[in-house]
Amino acid sequence: MNDADLARRAADLGAQVVRSTPWERVAREDKGGGDFATAADLAAEQVVLGLLRQARPGDAFTGEESGPAGDRGAPRKWLVDPLCGTLNFAVGTHLVAVNVALREHGRTTAAATADPYTGETFWTDGTTAHLRRDGRDTPLVPSAGSRLVDLNLDPPYPNAPALRVARLLTDPDFERDFRPRVVSTTLAVAWVAAGRRAAYVTDGHLADSVHFAAGIALCEAAGCTVTDLRGAPLHGGAGGLIAAADPETHARLLDLLSRQERPSAPA
Repeated sequence: MNDADLARRAADLGAQVVRSTPWERVAREDKGGGDFATAADLAAEQVVLGLLRQARPGDAFTGEESGPAGDRGAPRKWLVDPLCGTLNFAVGTHLVAVNVALREHGRTTAAATADPYTGETFWTDGTTAHLRRDGRDTPLVPSAGSRLVDLNLDPPYPNAPALRVARLLTDPDFERDFRPRVVSTTLAVAWVAAGRRAAYVTDGHLADSVHFAAGIALCEAAGCTVTDLRGAPLHGGAGGLIAAADPETHARLLDLLSRQERPSAPA
């Protein structure tokens, strides 16, 4: 099978594990700093990596829970986030994702984000992006019509204190133009590509991120406008992410964020 099919199949297998694991009283493994993994994270990652290693034994692999493995000098690296939204899962909030992405020579050439509870899988071959549902594919078509913008409020914040995504929540101009959402899973990045969100905004250093690589690839292949928090190409400077359905939405969000760094901006 080709790389895109493999990414989709791997994400689907991980989603099956998550869906079949009861969240009530699920075992937790402390990772420090208030973070933890659940038995579902660990089991899903094992299944996903098992399939990828069997199909592509010469590649490198990085799992959120197990870390890097394989030939670290390999030109191809698979990034696996087996359960994005662990805290959501652990309290019975069914907003989570399984992310699988293949990075080659600085770009993502195949990726998939699977939603365990809807049975939907968003996938890309690096050029086009589709939604697989009930065995059928439909193209992902971004749209800003919802006016919904997801803000990721989880640390780290490398651009603070000069720039904080959370300040948008109290900006009256943001309130006038958009409606914020905070779902705390990168499933929301795939929603931008699918037209279910107008945009997604986060701080952080996202290069080769197991959390964000798949969603960013979906947005880019679907034709979204994708930059860092200051409008520059991703992974080259300030960090962070604005993934917007169209150039107009991106420009408006970029302006709202840039005001924070102007002398007249509120503290």
